Amino acid sequence: MPQPIEPQVIQLVPGAPAIPQFGFGAWQWGDRLLWNYGTGEFSDEDLRAAYAAAIEAGVNFFDTAEVYGEGRSETLLGKFIADSSAPRPLVASKFAPFPTRLRKQALLNALQASLDRLAIDCIDLYQIHFPPFWLGDDRWLEAMAEAVSRGLIRGIGVSNYSEVQTRRAHARLKALGLPLLANQVEYSLLERSPEREGLLKLCEELGVQTIAYSPLAKGLLSGKYTSENPPPGLRGRRTTAAQLAALPDFIALLRQVGDAHGGKTPAQVSLNWIICKGAIPIPGVKNAAQTIACLGALGWRLSPNDIETLDQAALNLPRG
Repeated sequence: MPQPIEPQVIQLVPGAPAIPQFGFGAWQWGDRLLWNYGTGEFSDEDLRAAYAAAIEAGVNFFDTAEVYGEGRSETLLGKFIADSSAPRPLVASKFAPFPTRLRKQALLNALQASLDRLAIDCIDLYQIHFPPFWLGDDRWLEAMAEAVSRGLIRGIGVSNYSEVQTRRAHARLKALGLPLLANQVEYSLLERSPEREGLLKLCEELGVQTIAYSPLAKGLLSGKYTSENPPPGLRGRRTTAAQLAALPDFIALLRQVGDAHGGKTPAQVSLNWIICKGAIPIPGVKNAAQTIACLGALGWRLSPNDIETLDQAALNLPRG
């Protein structure tokens, strides 16, 4: 067995707590459409236990957004932070540049609403949730810069930005005297577009941290879904029959790789692959057991040969 490896600690946001190269996403916290919040599948106390297990293990990075559960996610995260005696974690949230939002003040208003729900004075990493194709993002980047100057946020990020959009946002913020700290994109063994389109390489060159949401492909890489047992609800309807049919062989490969590292699960191997690529995975969790299972991705590393094997095998998988 290889010797345990301490998780890499990084300073994602200047002035904010240092974090391991790992975090948790709170998309599930309040979302009914995709994640069945409020159906009895998991409770707020389950989410509180998920948060506590992460903090106890030293993972102190949580990502949320104003649109997750129409603000419920931020409210829950704020409650868990307030009720905990542990130091406050690094908090990331997002502004949605809807077409109805036209003025810079809209971002500042939305930011204040997020701060109120989170019950904190400053958001560590505030991100534009998706590119505003209709009017461009200059006004939002300028509003972000104003928020930094007011002490309402510590750092600026974007989400779902392409290579071209990332390069432009980086240049615009540089002209304002500020860095672009992160780009949060969908990235997993089943979603390789950040590599394929050159985004991962660009972010590395610019010093922009890639944050990977849906690093387990919305549960497909957990090993629990098959053609006979597809994901429930909307997730299942968005998953193709070809994807489900191809999963068993790939999950078997993940298990084989995991067995060589002391019995790591397919999910843990998949998350470790993200870490080895230089990105920060932020899997979503609904309870303490899921948190603890995800934490098994830390403290070890896939070998270069493992990564090459998984890279090549994943190329043959159907895309959604």
